Amino acid sequence: MEFRNLRLEVDAGGVAELTLERPEVLNALNQETIRELETAFRSLERNQEVRVVLLAGAGTAFSAGADIPEVHRLDAETAQAFSRRGHSVLNRIEDGCKPVLAAVRGFCLGGGCELALACHLRIAATDARIGLPEVKLGIIPGYGGTQRLARIVGRSKALELLLSGRTMTAQEALQADLVSRVVEPDLLLPTCRAMASRIAGQAPLAVRYCFEAVNRGYDLPLQAGLALETALFGLASGTDDMKEGTRAFMEKRKPRFKGR
Repeated sequence: MEFRNLRLEVDAGGVAELTLERPEVLNALNQETIRELETAFRSLERNQEVRVVLLAGAGTAFSAGADIPEVHRLDAETAQAFSRRGHSVLNRIEDGCKPVLAAVRGFCLGGGCELALACHLRIAATDARIGLPEVKLGIIPGYGGTQRLARIVGRSKALELLLSGRTMTAQEALQADLVSRVVEPDLLLPTCRAMASRIAGQAPLAVRYCFEAVNRGYDLPLQAGLALETALFGLASGTDDMKEGTRAFMEKRKPRFKGR
Protein backbone atom coordinates (compact mmCIF):
# COMPACT_ATOMS: atom_id res chain seq x y z
CA MET A 1 0.00 0.00 0.00
CA GLU A 2 1.49 3.33 -1.12
CA PHE A 3 1.09 6.60 0.79
CA ARG A 4 2.45 10.11 0.28
CA ASN A 5 2.54 11.06 3.96
CA LEU A 6 2.79 7.75 5.80
CA ARG A 7 5.14 4.77 5.88
CA LEU A 8 3.69 1.38 6.78
CA GLU A 9 5.74 -1.71 7.60
CA VAL A 10 4.50 -5.02 9.05
CA ASP A 11 6.96 -7.42 10.65
CA ALA A 12 6.73 -11.19 10.91
CA GLY A 13 5.65 -10.95 14.55
CA GLY A 14 2.38 -9.16 13.82
CA VAL A 15 3.49 -5.60 14.62
CA ALA A 16 2.54 -2.89 12.11
CA GLU A 17 4.72 0.22 12.33
CA LEU A 18 2.93 3.27 10.91
CA THR A 19 5.04 6.43 10.64
CA LEU A 20 3.92 9.98 9.89
CA GLU A 21 6.25 11.04 7.07
CA ARG A 22 6.20 14.85 6.87
CA PRO A 23 9.32 15.71 8.90
CA GLU A 24 9.88 18.95 7.00
CA VAL A 25 6.73 20.36 8.68
CA LEU A 26 7.11 18.40 11.94
CA ASN A 27 4.55 15.85 10.68
CA ALA A 28 1.70 18.36 10.59
CA LEU A 29 -1.65 16.71 9.89
CA ASN A 30 -3.03 18.06 6.65
CA GLN A 31 -6.25 16.66 5.26
CA GLU A 32 -4.43 14.34 2.90
CA THR A 33 -2.64 12.78 5.88
CA ILE A 34 -5.95 12.38 7.73
CA ARG A 35 -7.41 10.57 4.70
CA GLU A 36 -4.35 8.32 4.52
CA LEU A 37 -4.61 7.52 8.24
CA GLU A 38 -8.20 6.46 7.72
CA THR A 39 -7.22 4.21 4.81
CA ALA A 40 -4.29 2.74 6.72
CA PHE A 41 -6.26 1.90 9.86
CA ARG A 42 -9.15 0.49 7.84
CA SER A 43 -6.65 -1.83 6.13
CA LEU A 44 -4.90 -2.76 9.39
CA GLU A 45 -8.18 -3.73 11.02
CA ARG A 46 -8.85 -6.19 8.17
CA ASN A 47 -5.32 -7.62 8.16
CA GLN A 48 -5.45 -10.83 10.20
CA GLU A 49 -1.66 -10.92 10.46
CA VAL A 50 -1.52 -7.61 12.35
CA ARG A 51 -1.96 -7.80 16.11
CA VAL A 52 -0.56 -4.45 17.32
CA VAL A 53 0.00 -1.06 15.67
CA LEU A 54 2.93 1.21 16.58
CA LEU A 55 2.35 4.83 15.54
CA ALA A 56 5.32 7.20 15.37
CA GLY A 57 6.51 10.36 13.68
CA ALA A 58 9.50 10.67 11.37
CA GLY A 59 12.35 12.90 12.48
CA THR A 60 12.31 14.71 15.81
CA ALA A 61 8.57 15.19 16.35
CA PHE A 62 5.49 13.04 16.70
CA SER A 63 3.27 15.73 15.18
CA ALA A 64 3.18 19.48 15.72
CA GLY A 65 -0.56 19.56 14.99
CA ALA A 66 -2.93 20.52 12.23
CA ASP A 67 -1.79 22.19 9.03
CA ILE A 68 -2.33 25.85 10.01
CA PRO A 69 -2.79 27.23 6.45
CA GLU A 70 -5.65 24.74 6.01
CA VAL A 71 -7.17 25.79 9.34
CA HIS A 72 -6.87 29.47 8.37
CA ARG A 73 -9.16 28.90 5.39
CA LEU A 74 -11.98 27.43 7.51
CA ASP A 75 -15.24 29.20 8.31
CA ALA A 76 -17.99 28.19 10.74
CA GLU A 77 -19.53 25.68 8.33
CA THR A 78 -16.41 24.10 6.86
CA ALA A 79 -14.83 23.90 10.33
CA GLN A 80 -17.61 21.60 11.52
CA ALA A 81 -17.05 19.28 8.57
CA PHE A 82 -13.30 19.42 9.31
CA SER A 83 -13.95 18.43 12.92
CA ARG A 84 -16.37 15.63 12.06
CA ARG A 85 -13.84 14.12 9.65
CA GLY A 86 -11.15 14.14 12.33
CA HIS A 87 -13.54 12.58 14.83
CA SER A 88 -14.37 9.80 12.38
CA VAL A 89 -10.72 8.88 11.83
CA LEU A 90 -9.64 9.10 15.47
CA ASN A 91 -12.73 7.19 16.61
CA ARG A 92 -11.72 4.41 14.22
CA ILE A 93 -8.33 4.25 15.94
CA GLU A 94 -9.75 4.33 19.47
CA ASP A 95 -12.63 1.93 18.80
CA GLY A 96 -10.62 -0.60 16.80
CA CYS A 97 -10.03 -4.09 18.14
CA LYS A 98 -6.22 -3.91 17.92
CA PRO A 99 -4.04 -2.03 20.42
CA VAL A 100 -2.36 1.11 19.08
CA LEU A 101 0.81 2.33 20.81
CA ALA A 102 2.00 5.90 20.21
CA ALA A 103 5.73 6.62 20.35
CA VAL A 104 5.78 10.28 21.39
CA ARG A 105 8.84 12.46 21.00
CA GLY A 106 9.41 16.15 20.39
CA PHE A 107 6.34 18.20 19.62
CA CYS A 108 3.01 16.43 20.18
CA LEU A 109 0.68 19.38 19.90
CA GLY A 110 -2.84 20.21 18.79
CA GLY A 111 -4.11 17.65 16.32
CA GLY A 112 -0.97 15.59 16.90
CA CYS A 113 -1.76 15.43 20.61
CA GLU A 114 -5.35 14.49 19.76
CA LEU A 115 -4.05 11.68 17.55
CA ALA A 116 -1.90 10.39 20.43
CA LEU A 117 -4.85 10.65 22.83
CA ALA A 118 -6.87 8.36 20.53
CA CYS A 119 -4.19 5.67 20.84
CA HIS A 120 -4.50 3.14 23.64
CA LEU A 121 -0.95 3.30 24.99
CA ARG A 122 1.57 6.12 24.92
CA ILE A 123 5.29 6.03 25.67
CA ALA A 124 7.17 9.33 25.59
CA ALA A 125 10.76 10.41 25.07
CA THR A 126 12.25 12.84 27.58
CA ASP A 127 12.18 15.58 24.93
CA ALA A 128 8.40 15.29 24.35
CA ARG A 129 6.31 18.43 24.66
CA ILE A 130 2.62 17.62 24.79
CA GLY A 131 -0.31 20.00 24.68
CA LEU A 132 -3.39 21.50 23.08
CA PRO A 133 -2.48 25.16 22.45
CA GLU A 134 -5.42 25.95 20.16
CA VAL A 135 -6.58 28.93 22.27
CA LYS A 136 -3.45 30.72 21.08
CA LEU A 137 -4.92 30.52 17.57
CA GLY A 138 -8.40 31.68 18.60
CA ILE A 139 -9.94 28.20 18.33
CA ILE A 140 -10.43 25.07 20.44
CA PRO A 141 -9.36 21.48 19.77
CA GLY A 142 -11.59 19.93 17.12
CA TYR A 143 -10.39 16.33 16.92
CA GLY A 144 -11.65 15.17 20.32
CA GLY A 145 -9.01 16.79 22.52
CA THR A 146 -11.40 18.48 24.93
CA GLN A 147 -13.12 15.17 25.59
CA ARG A 148 -10.29 12.64 25.62
CA LEU A 149 -7.85 14.77 27.60
CA ALA A 150 -10.36 15.33 30.43
CA ARG A 151 -11.15 11.62 30.56
CA ILE A 152 -7.46 10.75 30.90
CA VAL A 153 -6.03 13.46 33.19
CA GLY A 154 -9.21 14.72 34.89
CA ARG A 155 -11.32 17.83 34.39
CA SER A 156 -9.24 20.29 36.41
CA LYS A 157 -5.90 19.41 34.80
CA ALA A 158 -7.47 19.34 31.34
CA LEU A 159 -8.98 22.80 31.83
CA GLU A 160 -5.69 24.20 33.06
CA LEU A 161 -3.93 22.98 29.93
CA LEU A 162 -6.72 23.88 27.50
CA LEU A 163 -7.38 27.37 28.85
CA SER A 164 -3.72 28.36 29.19
CA GLY A 165 -2.50 26.67 26.03
CA ARG A 166 0.68 25.58 27.78
CA THR A 167 2.51 22.34 27.05
CA MET A 168 3.48 19.52 29.38
CA THR A 169 6.90 17.99 29.72
CA ALA A 170 7.23 14.24 29.43
CA GLN A 171 7.63 13.90 33.19
CA GLU A 172 4.47 15.94 33.83
CA ALA A 173 2.60 13.78 31.32
CA LEU A 174 3.82 10.70 33.17
CA GLN A 175 2.62 12.08 36.51
CA ALA A 176 -0.76 12.87 34.93
CA ASP A 177 -1.07 9.29 33.54
CA LEU A 178 -1.12 10.66 30.00
CA VAL A 179 1.85 8.41 29.15
CA SER A 180 2.81 5.14 30.79
CA ARG A 181 6.58 5.44 30.51
CA VAL A 182 9.32 7.98 29.73
CA VAL A 183 12.62 7.00 28.12
CA GLU A 184 15.57 8.71 26.46
CA PRO A 185 14.93 9.68 22.81
CA ASP A 186 17.31 7.07 21.40
CA LEU A 187 15.50 4.37 23.38
CA LEU A 188 11.97 5.39 22.38
CA LEU A 189 11.48 3.26 19.28
CA PRO A 190 13.33 0.21 20.68
CA THR A 191 11.21 0.40 23.85
CA CYS A 192 7.98 0.79 21.89
CA ARG A 193 8.91 -2.02 19.51
CA ALA A 194 9.68 -4.31 22.43
CA MET A 195 6.35 -3.46 24.06
CA ALA A 196 4.44 -3.96 20.80
CA SER A 197 6.17 -7.29 20.19
CA ARG A 198 5.41 -8.43 23.73
CA ILE A 199 1.70 -7.67 23.24
CA ALA A 200 1.68 -9.27 19.78
CA GLY A 201 3.14 -12.45 21.27
CA GLN A 202 0.19 -13.01 23.60
CA ALA A 203 -2.98 -14.92 22.75
CA PRO A 204 -4.75 -12.66 20.22
CA LEU A 205 -8.27 -13.30 21.48
CA ALA A 206 -7.23 -12.83 25.11
CA VAL A 207 -5.67 -9.48 24.20
CA ARG A 208 -8.84 -8.50 22.36
CA TYR A 209 -11.07 -9.47 25.28
CA CYS A 210 -8.87 -7.59 27.80
CA PHE A 211 -9.04 -4.62 25.51
CA GLU A 212 -12.81 -4.87 25.22
CA ALA A 213 -13.32 -5.36 28.96
CA VAL A 214 -11.42 -2.18 29.82
CA ASN A 215 -12.72 -0.01 26.99
CA ARG A 216 -16.38 -1.01 27.29
CA GLY A 217 -16.36 -1.38 31.04
CA TYR A 218 -14.54 1.83 31.97
CA ASP A 219 -17.64 4.02 32.08
CA LEU A 220 -20.01 1.33 33.35
CA PRO A 221 -21.10 0.91 36.98
CA LEU A 222 -18.88 -1.65 38.72
CA GLN A 223 -21.43 -4.47 38.72
CA ALA A 224 -22.13 -4.01 35.00
CA GLY A 225 -18.40 -4.01 34.34
CA LEU A 226 -17.96 -7.21 36.34
CA ALA A 227 -20.77 -8.83 34.35
CA LEU A 228 -18.98 -7.84 31.14
CA GLU A 229 -15.73 -9.32 32.46
CA THR A 230 -17.51 -12.58 33.32
CA ALA A 231 -18.95 -12.86 29.82
CA LEU A 232 -15.59 -12.20 28.18
CA PHE A 233 -13.80 -14.57 30.59
CA GLY A 234 -16.24 -17.24 29.47
CA LEU A 235 -15.54 -16.53 25.81
CA ALA A 236 -11.79 -16.66 26.38
CA SER A 237 -12.09 -19.93 28.28
CA GLY A 238 -13.79 -21.56 25.31
CA THR A 239 -10.93 -20.88 22.90
CA ASP A 240 -8.28 -23.24 21.59
CA ASP A 241 -5.70 -20.68 22.75
CA MET A 242 -6.80 -21.14 26.36
CA LYS A 243 -6.26 -24.90 26.10
CA GLU A 244 -2.88 -24.32 24.45
CA GLY A 245 -1.81 -21.68 26.98
CA THR A 246 -2.69 -23.72 30.04
CA ARG A 247 -1.23 -26.90 28.51
CA ALA A 248 2.02 -25.10 27.66
CA PHE A 249 2.23 -23.78 31.23
CA MET A 250 1.88 -27.27 32.67
CA GLU A 251 4.38 -28.66 30.16
CA LYS A 252 6.83 -25.79 30.87
CA ARG A 253 7.12 -24.68 27.24
CA LYS A 254 6.29 -21.60 25.20
CA PRO A 255 2.68 -21.57 23.94
CA ARG A 256 1.86 -21.53 20.24
CA PHE A 257 -1.22 -19.35 19.97
CA LYS A 258 -3.35 -19.49 16.82
CA GLY A 259 -5.96 -16.81 17.55
CA ARG A 260 -8.90 -19.19 17.80
